[in-house]
Amino acid sequence: MKEKMLKIKAAIHVQKPIHDVFEAIVDPEIMSKYFIKEGSGRLEEGAVIKWQFPEFDFQFDIRVSRIKEDKTISFYWADVKGPITLVEFKLSEENGSTFVRVSEKERKNSASGIKWLKQNTEGWANFLACLKAYLEYGINLRQGAFSNSQMPEV
Repeated sequence: MKEKMLKIKAAIHVQKPIHDVFEAIVDPEIMSKYFIKEGSGRLEEGAVIKWQFPEFDFQFDIRVSRIKEDKTISFYWADVKGPITLVEFKLSEENGSTFVRVSEKERKNSASGIKWLKQNTEGWANFLACLKAYLEYGINLRQGAFSNSQMPEV
């Protein structure tokens, strides 16, 4: 019998046009206003970039896999102690807003896999809330929200 693998899924509606949401995810200048401290480049197919988060002392390598403007964004990344995982964003227009779905896959159903599932599910839910707050209201929810001593172990 095949072992069931763990996969993260999160979603939210953002009351903005789909292209604005797309740009807020692929453009590091915009993303630095609500989620990352800085990014070394724009998410473009085949690019390898780095994301720096304000609450971590290390950078995350992002290897962009696929970009379909206003539809799909996918990349591979890894936390410090884990294997590389695939992150996929799917965007769709619904009643004048943008429905954003994010998934990250996959890890084994084990103690370390469950820890990853918990931490990264929280992380992607936070990302979506920050994206919505910034695009709809101009608020950076992460600013001052975390200190290094309060962050969960990665």
